[in-house]
Amino acid sequence: MHFRYLVVVLSLLQLCLTGPALAAGATDTIEVNQESFGCIREMTPVRGFYVDNLSGDLEGTLAAANATDGGIYPPGSVVQLVPGEAMVKLADGASPATRDWEFFELDASPAGTEIRKRGFADVVNKFGGNCLACHAKAEPKWDMICETGHGCDPIPLTRDVLVLLQKTDPRCKDNPALNPEEIAKLKALQQVLQQQTKESQS
Repeated sequence: MHFRYLVVVLSLLQLCLTGPALAAGATDTIEVNQESFGCIREMTPVRGFYVDNLSGDLEGTLAAANATDGGIYPPGSVVQLVPGEAMVKLADGASPATRDWEFFELDASPAGTEIRKRGFADVVNKFGGNCLACHAKAEPKWDMICETGHGCDPIPLTRDVLVLLQKTDPRCKDNPALNPEEIAKLKALQQVLQQQTKESQS
């Protein structure tokens, strides 16, 4: 999964209260709101990212995630690499252009989750990357899920930083204490995000 450059825990942008309409012909609807997202580590880990299924079909989601030659994720699938971004597989026909995936930018805090941005083709992350543009580069057999070798551009966050963001999800009750090196990495990332915010406002 290709969720780039984020620690949206640090952002303070406004909650988006309304979601996009589903495409005509969608066979069903899957309700997604802020309550759909919680502690990332309470999801099921798969090779460094996390999955769940809002419709109860976790087995189907895991089958697709673990398929060695690709697979189609079932409706209700949730995929997250870091606490501040998610993608959710909606009902068949909901959004053909995104293979029925909806993209989410999230603000996570000890109080819970707020949806900062959601949509199909127009969700842009903190560093200006369009979610669809990134995920569309995945080979079709991977169902828009970006991992090494899937065809997507590499992300500019190291594996160590990704793990650090996962272990500091403020919604989790059992976050471990950070060592000085980890604290320094978070501060450096915060500075990068602050600089990006200044540049976008200039």
